[in-house]
Amino acid sequence: MKFADFHNGQVIEAGPYAITEAEVLQFANAYDPQWFHTDAAAAAEGPFGGLIASGWHTCGIAMRLVAKAALEGSESFASPGLAYVKWPNPVRPGDTLRLVADVIEVRLSEKRPTLGILRWRWRLFNQRELMVLELEATSLFKLEA
Repeated sequence: MKFADFHNGQVIEAGPYAITEAEVLQFANAYDPQWFHTDAAAAAEGPFGGLIASGWHTCGIAMRLVAKAALEGSESFASPGLAYVKWPNPVRPGDTLRLVADVIEVRLSEKRPTLGILRWRWRLFNQRELMVLELEATSLFKLEA
């Protein structure tokens, strides 16, 4: 999508994305090697009753879905960051995730009129409709003069 295609109140949906145990283990071993992400036997005895995906892995899945659904082919070039990120429920191997992105604000920069600014809320839901991720992101778009 191009920056001009976004508008306040717009809802963008993407997915599904099925997550496997092998993927959970691979990501966790590389980037978040905590026992509840990497050791299925220990995790079964832990507070979540089984292996769970890293929250950072969950963010990466959301990014992939957003990139494919909305940012591919756009003028998007960066993000100054997130207002917040929450993981209200764990992601487990075998879950199927879907993304809902709500456009909060679309505007041009007051100082740089060739800079488009998009604020949006991303939510990931599993197959039971439990929210597993919520964040608010800002995306920047380089526009033609």
